[in-house]
Amino acid sequence: MANTESKRTSRRDPNKLSERQKKILVFIEQFLKRNGYPPTIREIGEAVQIASTSVVNYNLNKLVNGSYLERSPDVSRGLRLLKNLNNEPVEIEYSHEIRVIEASNVTPVPMLGKIAAGMPLMLPENHSFYPDPDEIVEVPSPLLGRYANSDNIYALRVQGDSMVDALVGDRDIIVVQRQETAENGDMVAVLLEDSNETTLKYFYREGKLIRLQPANTTMDPILVDARRVKIQGRVLAVLRQL
Repeated sequence: MANTESKRTSRRDPNKLSERQKKILVFIEQFLKRNGYPPTIREIGEAVQIASTSVVNYNLNKLVNGSYLERSPDVSRGLRLLKNLNNEPVEIEYSHEIRVIEASNVTPVPMLGKIAAGMPLMLPENHSFYPDPDEIVEVPSPLLGRYANSDNIYALRVQGDSMVDALVGDRDIIVVQRQETAENGDMVAVLLEDSNETTLKYFYREGKLIRLQPANTTMDPILVDARRVKIQGRVLAVLRQL
C-alpha cells in the first residue's frame, strides 16, 4: 500500500499550476493594471526570463485550460485575464487592443525526453509524464489532424535505429498521443514495468504475450507478458532530423 501511495503522490497533477505559470499569471495581472492592455508573448518571456516564445505560448495555453485566461488567436495582445492565483475573478478595464492578424499553422508540443528505438531505455527515478518542459517542438498542425492543439500529445526524441525501416531514425522526433490502448500494427511507446524501461516498437497482441516488433531486419522482436506492458501512447507523426 505504501508503494502505491508513493507512486500516486509522485505524479504531478496536470491541472496544477507550475511556478513558471504562476509567475506569468502575476505578471499579466500587474501589466494590465499598469497599462490597461495585455502584454505580448515576447514581453511575458522577457519578464519571466523565458527565451523561447513557444515555451511562453505553451504555458499560456495551460492557463487558458485552467480558466485563468482567454485568448484571441488573431490578436497580438489578445489576452483576457479571468481570475488570479487565488481563483478570484479579476475585473480590469481594457483601454484598447492592438489587432494584428498572425498567420500560424503550427502546434506547440512539449518535449518530454527520449525514447529507445533499440534496446529499451531505463527511465530515471521520479519520472513524471507531466513535467514543466524547457523545450517546445513546433509541429505543423496538418500532421496532427484532429489532435492539433490537444493537451494529450507530447514529443520524444528517438535514440537508436530499430525503427529505421519505418523511416524513424536516431535523433528523429516523434509526436505521441497519450493513450493506454493500442491496435495490432500501431507504433507505440511502451513501458516495460518489470525493468522500468521504455521502448518504441510496433505493437502486436499474441495471446497472453505482447510482441514488440522492430522495423529493422537485423533485430529480433521482444516478447513480453501482456500484464507487464503499459502503453504510454501511439505515434501520430515523425519529424525527420536531417
